[in-house]
Amino acid sequence: MTIANNIENPTKRSSLKAKDKIDWREIFFKYLFLSSAAIGILSLITIGYFIFRESYDAFAQSGITGIVFGMDWLPPALYGIAPMIVASVVSTAGAVVLGVPIGVLTAIFIAEVAPKRLANLIRPMIELLAGIPSVVYGFFGLVIIVPLIQDVFAVPAGNTILAGVIVLSVMILPTVITVSETSIRAVPRSYKEGSLALGASHMFTIFKLLVPAARSGIMTGVILGVARALGETMAIIMVMGNSPAMPEGLLDSARTLTANIAIEMSYATGVHASALYATGIVLLVFIMMLNAALLYLNRERAR
Repeated sequence: MTIANNIENPTKRSSLKAKDKIDWREIFFKYLFLSSAAIGILSLITIGYFIFRESYDAFAQSGITGIVFGMDWLPPALYGIAPMIVASVVSTAGAVVLGVPIGVLTAIFIAEVAPKRLANLIRPMIELLAGIPSVVYGFFGLVIIVPLIQDVFAVPAGNTILAGVIVLSVMILPTVITVSETSIRAVPRSYKEGSLALGASHMFTIFKLLVPAARSGIMTGVILGVARALGETMAIIMVMGNSPAMPEGLLDSARTLTANIAIEMSYATGVHASALYATGIVLLVFIMMLNAALLYLNRERAR
C-alpha cells in the first residue's frame, strides 16, 4: 500500500498543479472576442439613440402618422415620406425580381455546370463587379439605360423607377452570386454522388437536392442583396429623377428614402433636418423588419 501511495501521489500532485495553472492566453482571447461583440452591439445602440434623438422634433411636430403616411414633402411645412417609401419598396422589389433569379442561376452554373477553366474565368469577373463604385453604376445607367428607356417607351425623360430597378438588379448580382455559389459548394458532395448513383439526372439533382440543401445560404445572399438595394443612394440619385411626388407607374420619376436624405441634408436645418433623421429611422426599421421576415421564412422552411 505504501509503494502504491508513493506512486499515485506524484500523479495527483501534477494533476492538481495543471488545474491550478491559469491559461492567460485562453482568458485573453475569450475577453477579446467578447469585447469585439460588445463593440458591435454598442455601436448599433449608439447610432440608434443618435438618430432617434435628432428626429424627435419632426415627430413632435408632424407625428408618426403624418411623416410615415403623409403624401406631401414640402419643407418647412409638410414632411410626408409615403411616396419615398413606395419608391424604395418598388425599386427594391423590382431589383429582387430581376436580379435574384439571374444571380442564383449564375451561381449554379459556376458551381455545378461550367467547366473548371470557365468557372475560374467567370468568378473573378463577378467579384470585380462588387468592387465597382456606385457612382460608376449610376453613370452607366445615366448614359445607357436612361436614354434607352426614353427611346423605347417614348417618355419625356428616361429618369424613371424602371431605370433604378435595372441598375439595382445589376448591383446586387455580385452579392447574390458569390454567397449562393459558396453555399452550393458547401453542400456535402456525398449528397450529389448518392443522387446520381440512384439514377437521378444532373439537373434534377441540382434543383431538387443541392439548391434546397443550400437554401439557408442562398437566402442570406438574397437578404444582403435586398439590404444593398434599399441602402443604395448615389446610383439611384443619378437615374430615378428624384421627384418627391407619389409615382403612378414604373415610368414615373421618383425619390427613394436614401436619396431624400442625401439630396437635402447638406442645407437642411431645424425641423427640416430632424425630418431627414426621421426618414433614416423609417428606413432602419423597414430594413430590420424585412430582414427579420426573411430570416423567419428561412428558418420555417428549414424545419
